[in-house]
Amino acid sequence: MSTPGEIIVLGSGTSHGVPLVGCRCPVCQSTDPRNTRTRSSILVQAPEGNILVDTTPELRIQLIREQVDLVHATVFTHCHADHIFGLDDLRQFGHVLDKEIPLYCEEIVEQQLRSAYSYAFQPLPPGGRRGAIPRFELIRATTDPFSLLGAHVQPLRLLHGKLPILGYRFGSVAYCTDVSEIPEETWPRLQNLDVLIIDALRYREHPTHFNIAQAIEVRDRIQPRQTYLTHIAHDIDHEKVSAELPDGVALAYDGLRIPVTF
Repeated sequence: MSTPGEIIVLGSGTSHGVPLVGCRCPVCQSTDPRNTRTRSSILVQAPEGNILVDTTPELRIQLIREQVDLVHATVFTHCHADHIFGLDDLRQFGHVLDKEIPLYCEEIVEQQLRSAYSYAFQPLPPGGRRGAIPRFELIRATTDPFSLLGAHVQPLRLLHGKLPILGYRFGSVAYCTDVSEIPEETWPRLQNLDVLIIDALRYREHPTHFNIAQAIEVRDRIQPRQTYLTHIAHDIDHEKVSAELPDGVALAYDGLRIPVTF
């Protein structure tokens, strides 16, 4: 029996966010709320709880904005700053739930998390206050599928420049941020999608991200019912560029909600 759920785009912006600090371009000064983009992340409302993909620097703000009260588990795509430096914002949930929050990640991500947040992975010191230290359980992610909170999760091998990273497929929705190349082994796992959420940084080419034209080429090969472009830079004005996109392709924006079936 299928179970309906929802994916929330918490953030749709590039690593700098939009507006970019110090920039006075039309997009950075825009009053269109869809041109305000926090760092890229999604939340998957699975049958048995909420799965977060990456912990951005704006995580607390994103969760409050979307009225998300609990995060039960997190999966990571890779270890760059814009995808991990909100980790401490998960501290609240371990104590509310009174258990460790599972963090699914590859070895290179675990190493960076342990380095950047060494205090979070140490035993509570004598006399220490329990609420000061997060409660996490690190779980090694591979490209093998796994079950999480009632959802079937299929990790997807992607390349971010030369860096191997992970995308994720939840039911009929695939999330592929920070990608510049899709290895041949991954294409079969992207078949029969209802929704593809994919990196499309800007119009110009970039060494570690798809641009809009490349993302549309991926869409044309996979043929999902709907494609949303994410990890968007301040080069892209939401209203103007949306009018130029082909049918079935749209720009993601912070707060976008996408139905998913598990």
